[in-house]
Amino acid sequence: MMRHWQIDEADIVDERVQAGSHQRANVTGQPPKTRVSKGLLVWFAVILTAAAAGSALYRTELTSRLTIWGQNVPTPAMRPVSPAAAVAVVQVRTDDVPIYVYSIGTVQAYNTVNVKARVDGYITEILFKEGQDVKAGDLLAKIDPVPYQAQLQQQEAARASKLAQLGAAELDLKRYETLAVKDFATRQQVDNQRALVEQYRADLLSFEAQINYAKAQLNYATIVSPIDGKVGVRQVDVGNYVQASSPSTIAVITQLQPISVIFTISSVAAATAQLRPGGAKIPVLAFAPDQTTELDRGIVETVDNQVDPTSGTIKLKATFPNTSLRLWPGDFVNGRVIVDTQRDTLTVPSSAVRHGPNQDFVWVVNDDKVVYTPVTIGQIFGGRTVLKRGPPAGTTIVVDGHYRLDNGTPVQIVRTDKDAAPGARTTSASK
Repeated sequence: MMRHWQIDEADIVDERVQAGSHQRANVTGQPPKTRVSKGLLVWFAVILTAAAAGSALYRTELTSRLTIWGQNVPTPAMRPVSPAAAVAVVQVRTDDVPIYVYSIGTVQAYNTVNVKARVDGYITEILFKEGQDVKAGDLLAKIDPVPYQAQLQQQEAARASKLAQLGAAELDLKRYETLAVKDFATRQQVDNQRALVEQYRADLLSFEAQINYAKAQLNYATIVSPIDGKVGVRQVDVGNYVQASSPSTIAVITQLQPISVIFTISSVAAATAQLRPGGAKIPVLAFAPDQTTELDRGIVETVDNQVDPTSGTIKLKATFPNTSLRLWPGDFVNGRVIVDTQRDTLTVPSSAVRHGPNQDFVWVVNDDKVVYTPVTIGQIFGGRTVLKRGPPAGTTIVVDGHYRLDNGTPVQIVRTDKDAAPGARTTSASK
């Protein structure tokens, strides 16, 4: 009991000493020093240890059980190395490349006919439908034929009358010739009768001509198509009165198969291509405005014999079969005149050529890795690009799957273009 009291007294003395120190600190203006208990430090160390252990346990549990849509997701330390990039490849090949002169052309109908009335009268029948395909000789319309039939009959009657007069005059001539032998008729009577016969014969020729004219007028009352083609919009309806002198038309017929296209090229391009005025047989391709859709293939048949001084261009007239009717009069097309063919030229699919900030390039596959290879490109034709400078024929290059590639990236070939074997040689101009 005595010892316990002494400990308590010592504690009391210690507290008094601390209180005195506190008072002195307040007097000097210094903050009092806080004394940290050893027990508090122990508890703090225990909490830190428990937190570290819990964090480790949580990471272990997260690694083993964390899922997204049923798939285990490894932590960054457990992620595998990225797989090789999947690519499709082709091989550089040689082609016979057509050399083009580019131009813009205007489509024109091979023949255009404005169907007009050649005689006056009322339209009694319209025998075609708008947009109909017609052949030469097909009926289009009819004009009232009654007046022209009457004219024909009138001329035929006049001819018959004159023919009867001619018969009587010829009989009289024979009689006068018989009487003149016996001196019962004068020579003058014979000559006058012979002249009358010749006059009647001449009159018959005139009537024959008038009959032919009347027949023609009657035929003109029936309007037929002069060419093969397609009929446009009807301009005149049944019951309207038409005149031969009127500029109005009944319909317009255009011949679309074949069809013509007028191209214009610069005189410099014509000289470079060694074109000559007059007839020509030069292949030409017609493309839609998108420059990729081929409309038809034809032949340049005529090179104009003069240069337009205002534009410095020369006209080329080409003919296209237009079997699919994709060319229409008045439309504009992009033309490619084939003036030459380069043999054994390196080509690649246009999708294999990449366009960098400084130059064009391709990805060459070498030992399952890609190598950046600069190229110089030339003309583009039929989805392929000419290489003026680049890898040789037979080199494997990437044609699809570029977006993950960098110099030295490992690749896995998932598809090979079998159409581009090493050294393959095609004639692109004939495709």
